[in-house]
Amino acid sequence: MIADLLLFVAAFGAGIMNAVAGGGSFLTFPALVFTGVPSIVANASSTVATFPGSFVSAWAYRKDFKPFDGVGMGAILVVSLVGSILGALLLLWTPQRTFDAVIPWLLGAATLLFAVGKHATPILKRMFRIGPAALLSVQFLIAIYGGYFGGAIGILMLAMFGLYGLDDIHRMNAVKTLLAGALNAAAVVCFIIAGKVWWDQTAIMFVGAILGGLAGPMVAKRMKQSHLRLVIIAIGVGMTTAFALRG
Repeated sequence: MIADLLLFVAAFGAGIMNAVAGGGSFLTFPALVFTGVPSIVANASSTVATFPGSFVSAWAYRKDFKPFDGVGMGAILVVSLVGSILGALLLLWTPQRTFDAVIPWLLGAATLLFAVGKHATPILKRMFRIGPAALLSVQFLIAIYGGYFGGAIGILMLAMFGLYGLDDIHRMNAVKTLLAGALNAAAVVCFIIAGKVWWDQTAIMFVGAILGGLAGPMVAKRMKQSHLRLVIIAIGVGMTTAFALRG
């Protein structure tokens, strides 16, 4: 009962975080592991429980979609789907002990990306720009990482769009949420086929994540995003430390 409550609360918090600033996997993945779910199964179950929120957000941004100059949405969707499937297969092929060993590094890297991404992007934009081929190549790599683990993929995509020359945050968020939903959906199919989802825990988190996503806009109106970002970074540091000590 306590474990179920922890999973629900973690998913509810993750739904709020994803709706406002991202970083929900910092809650859902550790909650599953700490309630006894093997880490690879926990990663898969966390993805299944939270991925519909991306499509809900994408629908909310539907009026902000605009085609990229030089890159069709079909092309960027294809590389996202293929990359995500490769990342998911890589996760499924990773031995449990190996994945347990790299978890602190994955969480630490995701936390660092979340912490510095917003500030680093303007600096990088002043240094160089990327073209269509580089955009598709980088998105392919992001999708592989997303299928394998997925922490902070939104930050990575926003940074990539900025380097491509985009500056309309609503347009960038619209494309980001659609691509995140698409690549997570591809990974979800792989995880379900492979039987790596624990459905009892996933169902509890699914409900919590949806309710948290609905509550997200209300939280956004009452809490500064900068404050929430600090909370998410603190959670990321705490979870990284906990997994490092656990290992």
